Amino acid sequence: MAVLLRLPAIPFPLKHSLHSTTRIRMALKSQKNKNTQVSFPSTTQNLPILLFDIMDTIVRDPFYHDVPAFFRMSFEELIESKHPTAWIEFEKGMIDEVELARKFFKDGRPLDLEGLKNCMKEGYSYIEGVEELLQVLKHNNYQMHAFTNYPIWYEMIEDKLNISKYLSWTFCSCINGKRKPDPEFFLEVVRDLKVDAASCIFVDDRMRNVEAAKEVGIVGLHFKNVDLLRQDLSLMGIVISIDQTNLAQE
Repeated sequence: MAVLLRLPAIPFPLKHSLHSTTRIRMALKSQKNKNTQVSFPSTTQNLPILLFDIMDTIVRDPFYHDVPAFFRMSFEELIESKHPTAWIEFEKGMIDEVELARKFFKDGRPLDLEGLKNCMKEGYSYIEGVEELLQVLKHNNYQMHAFTNYPIWYEMIEDKLNISKYLSWTFCSCINGKRKPDPEFFLEVVRDLKVDAASCIFVDDRMRNVEAAKEVGIVGLHFKNVDLLRQDLSLMGIVISIDQTNLAQE
């Protein structure tokens, strides 16, 4: 089953208050080493906010297979030959794609920028079953946001998959200038949404990011596949079923 980071069963406050924040922090501290199932109320006013990583959680990441094949390299050869920080700088919005192309390879060899972009765009697709889950969550009135490390090329994902019909591209590293698992990025999310950290559920395929979410009080789910994610969301009281006739009419 996808790894659910267990936190105390506490109500779902959506607005900051000294009382609720203090109570939640005390509960989190007292339950730190306990295996207690999180449960959230199902009323529309108190629905949790869902934060989704994108690559290899919502969308297949072409970097690991398609991109090495594009360069006629193994993945290991690509990692060895690429510049150690250029992609991270691109993800944080520190450089544009022209500068990325200039410094992508550490030996200075030229990069076919348009070819690489086309390769990646062709490789973008929804992880099996995820779009159907997003559709149900949207129908059931859950507020959802992208929370992702990705460059301005997220626009290529949007152009192909139209993810914004389900969730907002609110928290992208290229816009915010920060990357997970930087704790400040998680805190910025909470501040921007104007909610308590415990009012958010974060889903990511990388455990280090899930652990970082836990450290600031956000509920974390380690994504492995959509079926296990459905199980864990359901255990937390998230409504993941719907009348299929009504859904088809949307």
